[in-house]
Amino acid sequence: MTFKLGFKPIPTCIALVVVLGLWLMPMPSGLTANAWHLLAIFIGMIIAIIGNAMPIGAVSIVVIALVALLGVSAPTPSAAINEALGQFANPLIWLIGVSIMIARGLLKTGLGARIGYLFIAMWGRKTLGVSYALAFSELLLAPVMPSNTARGGGVIHPIMKSIAKSYNSGPENNNSGLIARYLALTNYHANPITSAMFITATSPNPLVVDLIAKATNSQVSLTWGTWALAMFLPGMLCMFLMPLVIYILYPPEIKQTPNAVTFAKEKLAELGAMKIEEWLMLCIFSLMLLLWAGVPAAIFGKEYAINATTTAFIGLSLLLITGVLTWQDIVAEKAAWDTIIWFAALIMMATALNKLGVIAWASEHMEAGIMHLGLSWVGASILLLLAYLYAHYAFASTTAHISAMLGAFLAAGIALGAPPMLFSLLMAGASSLMMSLTHYATGTSPVIFSSGYVTLKQWWTAGFVMSVINLLIFVFVGGLWWKVLGYW
Repeated sequence: MTFKLGFKPIPTCIALVVVLGLWLMPMPSGLTANAWHLLAIFIGMIIAIIGNAMPIGAVSIVVIALVALLGVSAPTPSAAINEALGQFANPLIWLIGVSIMIARGLLKTGLGARIGYLFIAMWGRKTLGVSYALAFSELLLAPVMPSNTARGGGVIHPIMKSIAKSYNSGPENNNSGLIARYLALTNYHANPITSAMFITATSPNPLVVDLIAKATNSQVSLTWGTWALAMFLPGMLCMFLMPLVIYILYPPEIKQTPNAVTFAKEKLAELGAMKIEEWLMLCIFSLMLLLWAGVPAAIFGKEYAINATTTAFIGLSLLLITGVLTWQDIVAEKAAWDTIIWFAALIMMATALNKLGVIAWASEHMEAGIMHLGLSWVGASILLLLAYLYAHYAFASTTAHISAMLGAFLAAGIALGAPPMLFSLLMAGASSLMMSLTHYATGTSPVIFSSGYVTLKQWWTAGFVMSVINLLIFVFVGGLWWKVLGYW
């Protein structure tokens, strides 16, 4: 057997050179030696993630070892390892990890696919209706399916491909414009919108919550219910307009789709009546939504409030007790355990950078640079928001992008006068909406792009147009909605 290294040499060497170069450079004024050295490790980590030097979980293990060994965040070896491992007890990390485990139930029982077929059977007589059926199927799955790749690429995309195939539309026939291109684009562009609507709709969202809390000194602490209510109106408007906008950009040649309804009904017939496992999954899914939405507290009082992570554990416990999921299913859910490890490392780094004053230092320099432009807080906030969102052209990982930029950009905007809650929600929304831009923006994009229905130019054009429309909706409709809610 040929020996194979566990890392890619070129991106690994680039990351190491950057770390060593920064480590040996003279420290900038305003930072301690430990702060500067930790920043060097952090930048090296981001470069390694972007360059895919190793899987993100493996990079995280190496970073934990380095932080503990070099003692950059604590004075003693024991304190350093405690600091490095401290975030494994963070409830936000377990919220997303357990939610990924719960999502396995949607796939195992077939409930996720059934929901998609039901929507198409109801609305699928026209191409536009099929698009809305796919989009709102994804929306229904989003609260308990934190892997946006599994949701958009694993559940919805196979359904979309089957419908396109029923019309013989695809690259193999050189006729993707019949229906496949339009459905593929709407299949994809529902994904960033649904990801923005719930904390549990995509893996990096809890990281966003944590970075917002740190950047605002816990002045802004987003709960599951607060996030969902804030994103509801702008998110729903984006979901309604998205299929129409893409219909105008790339109109399908086939407008009527009776085959889609027939196809969906045939698939439902194959699935048969709902099995007991599906009913149990549906009931537990509904219970979790009620608890996440804070219904018990609203009815009986605040003493009956249940933490979002506790709710996730309740849901997983019920799925195990009822046998919908087995312990082997949980052990085999590699994505969940992987997420728990790399999230813990990223939040550990974010916490240490904030504690050592690096975030404050970076935001102060950014603030000083923007102040020279003479902008009001509105202009400064828009500039920061646009720079943050469109910087995603340079990132193939939303996690790396958020880790590298969100904390400092948010702190700078608030320091320049932006209302903390308003700017926090805008940055939170942008952290998912930026996924619309490219064919490498998030895990879902290469899955759908590789099907060959959309050219690179068409993908990037649709991505830019949708990014502008989504952002305008979040800024104006979202801003007004949050004002009505009394959030700012």
